[in-house]
Amino acid sequence: MTFTIPGFEQVRLPGADGVELTAAVGGSGSPVVLLHGFPQTHLMWRHLAERLADGHTVICPDLRGYGASDKPAATNPDVYAKRTMAADIVMLAASLGHERFALVGHDRGALVAFRAGLDHPETITHLGILDIVPTLDMWNVLHGTSAAVGYHLYLMAQPPGLPEAMIAASADAFFGSFLDAWADDPTTMPADVRAEYLRASAAAVTSIVADYRASADIDVTHDQADMDAGSQLAMPVTVIQQDWGAQLGFDAAGVWKAWAPDLDHRLTRAGHFMAEEAPDEIAAAVRDLLAR
Repeated sequence: MTFTIPGFEQVRLPGADGVELTAAVGGSGSPVVLLHGFPQTHLMWRHLAERLADGHTVICPDLRGYGASDKPAATNPDVYAKRTMAADIVMLAASLGHERFALVGHDRGALVAFRAGLDHPETITHLGILDIVPTLDMWNVLHGTSAAVGYHLYLMAQPPGLPEAMIAASADAFFGSFLDAWADDPTTMPADVRAEYLRASAAAVTSIVADYRASADIDVTHDQADMDAGSQLAMPVTVIQQDWGAQLGFDAAGVWKAWAPDLDHRLTRAGHFMAEEAPDEIAAAVRDLLAR
């Protein structure tokens, strides 16, 4: 198969600081940008993109550091800050003629989307978030033995060198463990798609680790500054997630309400890869969001 979304055009578009991103673009109508998670590429949106393309221009980029997009060296903390990655997406959409657009993110892409909503309220019309809490809150809710579910967050937060070497030495086993553990229904991820995720991730170990390292450093600083300033998301926000509050002992809806006054918070019975496992459910939620 061609590892992009069937019927979509694959293009190279400018991001911030001279970085170029690869994106799949299709459909027509008001623009919706979809940002993938870990350890995946824009291909994770193949079902949702096809469902939305009949009424929207759907733009699915590979984030910087992932897939076929550029993977700049992390010469300073800003290179993989979610603020910089959000600027990538705003510039990419503008290059296609979209000064305002709806934005939906999953996992790492949801962290980028959250930052874009705070930094670019005049640009992001609607915000969809799949299966995260903001970075600052993420670290605050992980505690005790329950934090073991996020061991990779701590591993990739370590100084450069050892995490990259450890992961590169067993890349398929490392990345594949998340594809296996986080999917409630593994049959929704075909073998060729899974293989593409593993191939793309193994080729991006250094930049993936840099992305995660930023979330233990500069991203926390940015979130804390916004929390201290009382900043909130100005646009309608829909959050769909597994019941992490019950599993880790916190009020997930309450966490999000502090950031998003206009909030629709939903729990799903699908696994972490909900856009692939339950595309009809997620598409319906996105359409509800866009109608607000």
